[in-house]
Amino acid sequence: MTNATLIGLGPMGQAMVRVLLDHGTAVTVWNRTKSRADDVVARGAVLAASPAEAVRAAELVILSLTDYQAMYDVLGDAGEALTGRVVVNLSSDTPQRTREAAAWLAERGATLVAGGIMVPAPLVGAEASYVFYSGPQDVFTKHEPVLRHLGRPEYLGEDHGLAQLFYQAELTVFLTSLSAYLQAFALLAAEGAEPERLVPFAREVSGLAAAYLDETVAQIGARAYPGDLSTATMMGATAEHILQACRDAGVDLALPEAVKSHYDRAIAAGHGGDNWTSLWEVVAKR
Repeated sequence: MTNATLIGLGPMGQAMVRVLLDHGTAVTVWNRTKSRADDVVARGAVLAASPAEAVRAAELVILSLTDYQAMYDVLGDAGEALTGRVVVNLSSDTPQRTREAAAWLAERGATLVAGGIMVPAPLVGAEASYVFYSGPQDVFTKHEPVLRHLGRPEYLGEDHGLAQLFYQAELTVFLTSLSAYLQAFALLAAEGAEPERLVPFAREVSGLAAAYLDETVAQIGARAYPGDLSTATMMGATAEHILQACRDAGVDLALPEAVKSHYDRAIAAGHGGDNWTSLWEVVAKR
């Protein structure tokens, strides 16, 4: 029987423990609030008395915490227990903080495999579940059979920062899309229209936007933005109309102002006659 330790029993951590137990993995758990372990202990997990005890219980230590600072807070006193351990940190943070965490663990004799799980807790282990990983490939490969239970593993490379780089990039799309939906619904509601009437059309336009992905990366890769079908000036006019409609309706302006600023700056930089993908020239600059 394989075994693993999981530290952090929020909804995501509990979901991961349940999936691992269902696949025959012996799981030791620890959480600052002990009562959160009640359900998984009833299912067969073992509750450790301390983080150090949890770490000693298995070579593979999976973290499901708020951020990487929480890793330091929890494992800071684990001492020699970390020696020889593989810490798979599935917490969210920045690529640079991930690289710093790898060095911190290495100083204590442990190896970091960074990860980012790309589904909400109810979908952990389901067919739609996938997880970005980065770090030493041989270490990842050794533990991949257990990690696979959590979702399809997508190994990105040896650089520890890659998993969080892709994780944050994908969540940029997701969170911005969610805010865009709310912005659109707010605009409708402010004018007395029912937001639910937009839902089928919003689904269609989301698919239409995704259809441009391949063309977009090709154009930004070539830094060539042919404006034969659309231009930044034309799309910028639409951005202005959206902003004015939101202003007239009295809803929040932060998101439409941000979008319009991309077009304004691209046009000011001489890209008015180029495709909307020319916004890359202002978005990609610090």
